[in-house]
Amino acid sequence: MEITAAAQWINSTFAAFDESVTLAVHRLYDIAGGFFSPFFEFISFLGKDGIILVLLSLALMLFRPTRRFGTAMLFGVAIGALFTNLFLKIVIARPRPYADENSIFYQLWLIMGQHMESDKSFPSGHTTAAFSTMTAIFFTGNKRYSWTAFIFAILMGISRIYLVVHFPSDVLGGIIVGFIAGCLGALIARRLPDNWYRVRIINSKAGDGPCSDLESPDSKV
Repeated sequence: MEITAAAQWINSTFAAFDESVTLAVHRLYDIAGGFFSPFFEFISFLGKDGIILVLLSLALMLFRPTRRFGTAMLFGVAIGALFTNLFLKIVIARPRPYADENSIFYQLWLIMGQHMESDKSFPSGHTTAAFSTMTAIFFTGNKRYSWTAFIFAILMGISRIYLVVHFPSDVLGGIIVGFIAGCLGALIARRLPDNWYRVRIINSKAGDGPCSDLESPDSKV
């Protein structure tokens, strides 16, 4: 199997790291006998193609109290997806861990249920999407509480390693790209005109339709 020079460099540089971390995560399966598998499959499903995270962002944008969160999340996930899926995955073109049938990753992948993915491996798109949106929440909200958003993002990364559809270094790449994208998303949301956050999209008044005209710029947030 021919791979790009960039993929070869990542494979060789992170070989020991990828194997040791994957085996450590696989211990969850050995200890619990597959108890965690449905949980991690569900977490992974939540990040598939970033669709659910995008829909969550759009839903939060409908309401003024949560619009800053939704706006930051949407910009973050969009930036992360563009950089990951339309650039890095194409340029690096790293094969999935299970692509080499002679590797330990392939054997673990068989045990974990043989989940298939269609695109290349580096960086993890699921992890990028999770960290971009959760980082946006962290920087947009009260950091005393918003740090808990990273719990979901970390679980997403673990799920991709647990299912053996990504190398740990893929997840690390997704964390870096997602964090940067989330920071940019929060920064863009912060610089948008205040009028955007004063617009009433959902009208809660009885007898009105589900959507209303824009409110006056002087209306309260």
